[in-house]
Amino acid sequence: MKRLLLLILIISCSVITAKAQFGTGGGGSTTVGKISGTLVDSVTKQPLSYASVALFRATGKAPINGVLTDDKGGFKIDGVKPGDYKIRITYVGYPEKFVGGISTTDSKPDKNLGTVLVVSSAKSLKEVQVTGTASLVENKIDKIVYNAEKDLTAAGGNATDVLQKVPLVAVDLNGNVSLRGDNNVRVLINGKPSGATSASLSDVLKTIPADQIKSIEVITSPSAKYDAEGSAGIINIITKQKNMSGVSGSVSGGIGTRQNNGNLNFNYNKNRFSLSINAGGNLTWPQTSLNTFNNDIHPEGTNLHYATSSAGQTYLKRHGGIGNVSVNYDFNAFNSIHSNIRLNQGGFDPNSTNISSFTNFNHPDSNSTYTSRGTSHNTFGGFDWNLDYTHKFKKEGHELDISTQWSHSKIVTDYMTRYTAQYPNQKNNIDGLNNEYTAQVDYTNPLTKKLKLEAGGKEIIRRINSNSDLFMPDPQNSDGFIPDALGSSTYDYNQNVTAGYSVFTITLPKGYSILAGVRDEYTTIHAVPQSLGQNLQPFDLNYNTFVPSLTLQKQISTTQTVKLAYSKRITRPSLQFLNPYVNTNNNQAATEGNPTLSPEISQTYELDYITFIGGSVLNFSAYYRHTANVIENIAVGTAANQGTLSTYQNAAENNSFGGSFFGSVSPWKPLTLRASINVYTYNPTAYAQYQQYFSQTGVYWQYSGFASAELDLKNGFIAQVFTFGSSPRRTIQGSSPSFSLLGAGIRKQFLNKKASIGINTLEPFNKYKNFNTSTQSAGLSQTSTFAFPFRSVGLTLSYSFGKVTFSNQQKKGVNNDDMKQGDQGVGGAGGAPGSR
Repeated sequence: MKRLLLLILIISCSVITAKAQFGTGGGGSTTVGKISGTLVDSVTKQPLSYASVALFRATGKAPINGVLTDDKGGFKIDGVKPGDYKIRITYVGYPEKFVGGISTTDSKPDKNLGTVLVVSSAKSLKEVQVTGTASLVENKIDKIVYNAEKDLTAAGGNATDVLQKVPLVAVDLNGNVSLRGDNNVRVLINGKPSGATSASLSDVLKTIPADQIKSIEVITSPSAKYDAEGSAGIINIITKQKNMSGVSGSVSGGIGTRQNNGNLNFNYNKNRFSLSINAGGNLTWPQTSLNTFNNDIHPEGTNLHYATSSAGQTYLKRHGGIGNVSVNYDFNAFNSIHSNIRLNQGGFDPNSTNISSFTNFNHPDSNSTYTSRGTSHNTFGGFDWNLDYTHKFKKEGHELDISTQWSHSKIVTDYMTRYTAQYPNQKNNIDGLNNEYTAQVDYTNPLTKKLKLEAGGKEIIRRINSNSDLFMPDPQNSDGFIPDALGSSTYDYNQNVTAGYSVFTITLPKGYSILAGVRDEYTTIHAVPQSLGQNLQPFDLNYNTFVPSLTLQKQISTTQTVKLAYSKRITRPSLQFLNPYVNTNNNQAATEGNPTLSPEISQTYELDYITFIGGSVLNFSAYYRHTANVIENIAVGTAANQGTLSTYQNAAENNSFGGSFFGSVSPWKPLTLRASINVYTYNPTAYAQYQQYFSQTGVYWQYSGFASAELDLKNGFIAQVFTFGSSPRRTIQGSSPSFSLLGAGIRKQFLNKKASIGINTLEPFNKYKNFNTSTQSAGLSQTSTFAFPFRSVGLTLSYSFGKVTFSNQQKKGVNNDDMKQGDQGVGGAGGAPGSR
């Protein structure tokens, strides 16, 4: 009842505004037509390929639709209702041009403007729109957009490969994504969460072929309209689904020394019905990685001393596939329904062998050298089903959206480890199931030309459970196993989130605008961990979070914009962080959750400056972020397992200052240079009870960056080279590995750009990349190295068919961006141990 009253209170203003207007939709003409033409240079008479054409109402100041011209300068804007219009033409090296006096009627809904002459100019443009296929990186008011379909070196890879080159984003060796150095980032697919990403984000990203990604959006200061989870911001992966007229499709694939993939896209649009089908998959060749591990333990309060060292290798195979079917039907100009189902399935099977030595300095007679061999079978998959309804009122931009979503995912992890000495053999089967149900209402009303209201409410219901069936050696059969009832466990986790928001966009004189909003979220958690071998009790957590947001923007000129933003975000502890079960599956690295954890609270202040200089774009940002209740994994040495026990704690607060830059310039017409860099500080202050465990005190500078060069060699040949890198990421007890990569590619387009063939390479000069990790604390010292084979070369092919026209209509839907990243499995109690 409390959550229902909260939702009603937050969105009541939207109901009052809409009550006199909701029932008036559905009237008026449903006839739509098109406006077309061809753009050519007034002197050379050459067509202007990929110019931007924006459609305005005759007296309007904001575009209502837009397209890019094709390679012959032609354009066609569909879905135009009868009325009076004008178009705006923008193109690099040409002044902005408006063409007015365009009228369409019910009897003549189509208007062909014929040939439109555009005069070039040596002066800088008053306004440049860096959009569509003309740029790899776009700067927008509320986000940065990376157009992955223009990145030829990404072909043949997966979503992880693409994310590594997105400005401000970093991806570590394990596929964990961070934004400006913060791992608490929400990752969406087509504006929606996936049940699979909630369960195993890094694995799902590796199953999405890069050829299916159209663009990636980065939102560093989300407004109150977005879910409050994710202190760093939001990353939205847009796949190649388009609103279009006609029949079209594409097939692509690649084969290489690292990964093989294939993709199919089919699109159909007839009158008010549209259908889109996408399918893709990839398969990696078996890869062998090398690892070492050193552990020195002095348990607190004792004179005990243990040490372990090991070296070995892991043999890994990985596969993945995704499929998507999207259907949309417009009943008329005011009502439409949209349904989408997305399927995913993947898995990986690592086999490891390690030779280890154990030293007990107090009892040398117990020293030993042993071999461990581990086998594991991991699968994950599920679906996301959306059903959305949109009602548009007569007023332009006035609409109501009702969205629902059911996300279902399952993860299975089966592993077995056999030891020649020191430890008993182990076997564990873990099944995890995640069901998530969401209902959402969003209301938008431009109250006046200067004031727009957005309001809505949302309910998320999560039901997660896992079973961990542990086995121990069979005393009657040295190679067999029998159930271990005391070590087995179950975990049922229920979470409800009720939210409501209101956001106002205010346009002020002299180029100022304000985006202000409030959001309130009420979270309830009920969890039941059970294990015969441990005294575990059910627990409940309830908390309310008030989230304001404010953005002030100043349009200095047509080419310069400055923005000041404030946002508040939270990071909820995930189910694994809360589970009090002591997981001893890794003999020397036990883990334990903490059911008393509070969410992290972060507040960010950001100043952005964006400028267009000719065909170049530059963006500078400075920011400060304060995070309270920082959740850290604290490891301590113990005598119980002669190793470590790690627990999650609200251990510190952190103050971080940072700055970022990215730019795109063309010093020579065929050459485009792009670069981005993000530098920030890590400065944790430990809460008193955890100071003894801190080894990383002081201010640490960290960074990540990317640079690329693209050269148009004419005759359909394009070449590109890129590199990126990041510094080690600090924690309160140590550091995670640094990461860098070098790659290059060349592609040839033919058949009027409908087909292409390319070759790519990664790390041509290094077979292995080495990664080093360290952990230091009172009575604890750990170091590890990991070498992974990155050198690869691959061949890619693609072909597009059909003839279509495009529109910019966007469908709204459920957007659950509120769960903490880093929980790599819905399997609650156990996980495959690191082999030693």
